Amino acid sequence: MKRLKGRVAVVTGAASGIGRATAMCLARRGCRLVLADLDEAELASTRDMLPREAHPSLHRVDVSRIEDVERMRDEALSAHGRVEIVVNNAGVGVAGTFEEQSLEDMQWLFGVNFWGVVHGCKVFLPELRKADEAHIVNISSILGVVGVPMNSSYCASKFAVRGLSESLRAELEGTRIGVTSVHPGGIATNIVAKSRFAPGSSAEQTRERAIEVFKGFMAPEQAAERIVRGIRRNSRRVLITREAHLLDAGQRLSPRATGVLVASAWRRVVERMTR
Repeated sequence: MKRLKGRVAVVTGAASGIGRATAMCLARRGCRLVLADLDEAELASTRDMLPREAHPSLHRVDVSRIEDVERMRDEALSAHGRVEIVVNNAGVGVAGTFEEQSLEDMQWLFGVNFWGVVHGCKVFLPELRKADEAHIVNISSILGVVGVPMNSSYCASKFAVRGLSESLRAELEGTRIGVTSVHPGGIATNIVAKSRFAPGSSAEQTRERAIEVFKGFMAPEQAAERIVRGIRRNSRRVLITREAHLLDAGQRLSPRATGVLVASAWRRVVERMTR
C-alpha cells in the first residue's frame, strides 16, 4: 500500500503478542484501529498503549463464530465508516501427538486458526473492494511450511491458512487488494501458556519449560515491523526469524532431509525438557 496514514485497520487477537504489537505499529503509521479479542481486559490494555489519534474501537469477538465477525464489521463501519486493512491474527494451539489430541480440541483449534481467517476474509472483502487500496494479512506460521511432531492440528490449520492466502491472492491479482501470508518462527508470545495440552502427554509434562523457552524468542514488536513492511510492499509471503528462513529453504531444497532433521531435533528438545 502506498499510504497507511488515515487507513482503518482491523486486527484480531489484538489483546497480546503479535496482534497487539501489529496494532501499535500500524498506529504509529497513522492508522485508525478496530481491535478484536475475547480477552476484554487485555484488549483494554492494548487500547491504553495506543495514541489517541488511532481512535481504537474495541470488540469482543470469537472469530470462530461468523456472527461475531459480522457484528464486528457492522460496529467497525459505524465507528469508522470504512475498512482498508484486515489482519487475521487470532490463533490458538493444541499440543500432543495426533493420537493424543482429542477431536474436540482439534475442532476448537480449526475454528479459530482456520475458520477465523476465512470469516475475516469473507466478511470484510466486500468492504475492501470499495477502497482505493486495501490489504489482507493472514498469519500462518513456519509450521504452515514444515510439519513438526506434537503439533499436527496446528500445522494442518496453518498449512490451510497458507493455501487459502495464496489462492485468494491469485484471485485478486490485478485488483487494488493485496494479500500477504505471514510465516513466523519462534516469537515471544503467550500462545503456549494459552494452548491446550493433551492430558498426560509428554507435551503437558514440558508445558512450564516450554513457556520459559518462548520468552527467549524474537520480540513481537520486531515481527510486527516486518508484517507492516509486508503490507507496504504488497509482499506475497513474509518469513520472520532466521529459523523460518532456514526451514523454508530446506523444505524447498530437500523436503525429506528437512523432515528427518526436524523430527530428530524435536525429539532432542523434548528429551532435554523432560529431564
